[in-house]
Amino acid sequence: MIDVGANLTHAAFRADLDKVIAHARDAGVAPIVVTGTTGEESRSALEIASRFDLYATAGVHPHHARDCSPATISEIRGIASHPRVVAIGECGLDFNRNYSPHSDQEKWFVAQLELGIELGKPLFLHSRDAHPRFAEILEHHKVKKAIAHCFTGGKEELRAYLDLGLYIGITGWICDERRGRHLLELVREIPRERLLLETDSPYLTPRDLKPQPRARRNEPAFLPHIAQTVARALGRPVAEVAAETSRNARTLFAIDESGSSSSAKRPTAA
Repeated sequence: MIDVGANLTHAAFRADLDKVIAHARDAGVAPIVVTGTTGEESRSALEIASRFDLYATAGVHPHHARDCSPATISEIRGIASHPRVVAIGECGLDFNRNYSPHSDQEKWFVAQLELGIELGKPLFLHSRDAHPRFAEILEHHKVKKAIAHCFTGGKEELRAYLDLGLYIGITGWICDERRGRHLLELVREIPRERLLLETDSPYLTPRDLKPQPRARRNEPAFLPHIAQTVARALGRPVAEVAAETSRNARTLFAIDESGSSSSAKRPTAA
């Protein structure tokens, strides 16, 4: 299985990252796409991806938009040139916490959309309480390859994203009987070829995971638990859902069956 979104640069993994990745592989989760959220974190994500044979994204999260600049976008462009960087992001809009002004969020969201289009890389997108403005911007810029990361919205929002051709990322939110119950029905409306699974580690630990991990830290090894919940909601075998979502991830991020990125392959000597 492929975890398309894990924040492995987070301090929660600093002391035992080797064990976390080994635990994931033992659980059948490989490869992992490590999320970049600032210039510095994107560089760290790439370092982790290179060290452990994983993949990474490079971008600026809307929380950090106030600190973004043309130099930051130039830095992201440079990081994204590495073959292990398979997407631009995490980028988008967050009108819930509003850590950055809406004007800054939109300006640098658009800059990253344009960068992704320029480089021919998919977008790793964040949207929270920002619909329909988020969808309007995507439609205006004719974004074709992207994932709506950690989808937690309603039916109208899902339909808008599907109409735009987005892939939909489902996390452990679907395992939350308080906040995620609606997703058990909505996940059935996601076309098989557009569904992706992710943990968003160390956040969003599945509430129904027993026993709960220490400090409630989520990690990629718990992706099969999320897959089981999704499979039950769909009324389909978990192995089938795991295979399809992994195939979708390989398609979106250009990762071949062996787990190698097509852009990461080096030419062989003549």
